Amino acid sequence: MSDNETNVLDFEKTIVEIEEKIAHLQSIASDENLDVSKEIKKLQKHLQTHTEHVYRHLTPWQKAQIARHPNRPHCLDYIKALITDFVPLAGDRRFGDDAAMVCGLGSFENIPVVVIGQEKGNDLDSRIKYNFGMAKPEGYRKAQRLMDMAEKFKLPVLSFVDTAGAYPGIDAEARGQAEAIASSIEKCLQIKAPIVATVIGEGGSGGAIAIAVADRVLMLEHSIYSVISPEGCASILWRSADKTKEATEALHLTAQDLKQLGIIDEIVPEPLGGAHRNPEAAFENLRTALKQNLQDLIAANYDKLKKQRTDKFMKIGSQFVMAKKIK
Repeated sequence: MSDNETNVLDFEKTIVEIEEKIAHLQSIASDENLDVSKEIKKLQKHLQTHTEHVYRHLTPWQKAQIARHPNRPHCLDYIKALITDFVPLAGDRRFGDDAAMVCGLGSFENIPVVVIGQEKGNDLDSRIKYNFGMAKPEGYRKAQRLMDMAEKFKLPVLSFVDTAGAYPGIDAEARGQAEAIASSIEKCLQIKAPIVATVIGEGGSGGAIAIAVADRVLMLEHSIYSVISPEGCASILWRSADKTKEATEALHLTAQDLKQLGIIDEIVPEPLGGAHRNPEAAFENLRTALKQNLQDLIAANYDKLKKQRTDKFMKIGSQFVMAKKIK
């Protein structure tokens, strides 16, 4: 069984079956010089209609599965596609380097930028190297160092969020994981430089928020963003992994839910079938969104941006406090 077959989600199986039928007919036509164009066109039309129907009616749990899909483009894929002359920078100047947090300088559409993002890896070796995208304190302190650099040289910050959460290991806690996350959030609020954050896959807990407190927060159409993972929520509230789907519904973690709640600013459309089925189209959609948002922010007064950013997130917090009191 190939990797592509093992990575097919349950609700994608019928789509893949139709694609395989089309490929089989095309192969027959090529090998035996038969005219099966009518049959192929009919199947292609059916594929388009069926795929649209499936992806128009995705449940929150299905969206979570897409956001975590192993073939989905990750941080380094977006950097390679969107950032030219990227120069990675390492180390937090205190303890060491954290591969899970990718930081560096580059150019986006001829605009010099600071880039910060979480990399999960795409096979076993790279996932171990990047610690499955779960950063340690030195990763968040490295991000803060780059944010200071952005303010000093008046460079906009682009962050790519994709993590299940910060690393929960004993060594990370011993080095001040909670403080590093809190300081990173504070740094996002403090710097006088434009920040655009994009949730490209999974935005989990404080590990995601630490680099997502931004002037503009974008989410790819099938990404998720939540205070806790569905599995973690199910284990706490129901003490059962069988309730993961119910937890996903309750968390309101989809891009559509969060846009409606005012937590994010924009949903970036994905190609039909998700970013993992057509990465190049996903890259171009995000390029368009980032370009527009950066142009608006670069033209603004940076002192005002800082105040507006703080007011924005304080307002979100106060809204939820009031909602809790009303309940």
